[in-house]
Amino acid sequence: MRKLFTSESVTEGHPDKVCDQISDSILDHLLEQDPDSRVACETVTTTGLVLVVGEISTKGYVSIEDIARETIKEIGYDDPTLGFDYQNVAVLTSIIEQSPDIALGVDNAQEYESSEDKYDKIGAGDQGMVFGYASDETKEMLPISVVYAQKLSRRLADVRKDGTLSWLRPDGKSQVTVEYEDGKLKRVDSVVISCQHDPSIELNKLREEIIEKVIKYVIDEKYLDENTRFYVNPTGKFVVGGPKGDSGLTGRKIIADAYGGYSKSGGGAFSGKDPTKVDRSASYMARYAAKNMVKSGLCKQCEIGIAYAIGVAKPLSIYVDSFGTGKYSDEKLTEIVKENFDFRPAAIIDKLDLKRPIYRKTAAYGHFGRDDISLPWEECDKVDTLKNL
Repeated sequence: MRKLFTSESVTEGHPDKVCDQISDSILDHLLEQDPDSRVACETVTTTGLVLVVGEISTKGYVSIEDIARETIKEIGYDDPTLGFDYQNVAVLTSIIEQSPDIALGVDNAQEYESSEDKYDKIGAGDQGMVFGYASDETKEMLPISVVYAQKLSRRLADVRKDGTLSWLRPDGKSQVTVEYEDGKLKRVDSVVISCQHDPSIELNKLREEIIEKVIKYVIDEKYLDENTRFYVNPTGKFVVGGPKGDSGLTGRKIIADAYGGYSKSGGGAFSGKDPTKVDRSASYMARYAAKNMVKSGLCKQCEIGIAYAIGVAKPLSIYVDSFGTGKYSDEKLTEIVKENFDFRPAAIIDKLDLKRPIYRKTAAYGHFGRDDISLPWEECDKVDTLKNL
């Protein structure tokens, strides 16, 4: 049976990613001063405007305007002719303290007031469900479609910044469709690249250079054949981009941030949230657990779903789906996960050391499977324990 599957990614100059990076830069600066900062920070951007909104409680202080401008500059919006640049953008803020009702739920877990276990005393910052996923398809332990989509977007930024393709501008997108036959990866069926560019570049030259210096640089030639289709700037022109071309919002690329559509999404965004928010921290822990389960040989694919109630430390439910690849039944694998991984928010924060300024670097090119940065939820330090089960 033939099956096609597609994942997409965007560059750091995409309007939504500009917002993610501003939000996570604010979070990092606050955690650096006060590791117990409570941050729920969202950014909106459009032509000539950045608006930062949300709830923050902290002992630290940052200039949100300065952080926003510096982030925009680092991304590459430093030229007024782009219609959006760090010097001329207006930065507005609307920040209040964290709701005392939410703080109460986090600081005093409702069901465990008499518990002596410190991890029982910190509740989840909200209700909701999260998912973690891993597979043995790639060394990143992710589906190859999302691995290639993220690497293509990152390559667009690299060749722009190092001058290899100096006519590139910050905004861009990638999309990769792969073909499976009877469940086995066979080939790359198509690649789509849309990249913002200087108006002086001729379209045929642009397409030729993107194919040679971006697509073929990233994708292993063994997956390319005479029927692989390349679509580079298929509309023919992409001069107006970034927040000049489209509005942006924190948390609007949650599928690209995670598993490229291959696994479920609970709907909660990562960026701009401190680790008491289980949308972020529990998603990281679920990935950590799934990756260790696969790496240990207990299954070839692993999806872990977890549900929480606000103010309650222990998850309401945990399940494992091995998609028929498990060494044991999914019920047995679920019990193994429950016995070996602690999904209470405070336990997650301690295990993964999440009260650190490590988040800005996750705000573009994916939160999982990264080979350019070291992330604690990507460690496989439970493998030896799991192998002995």
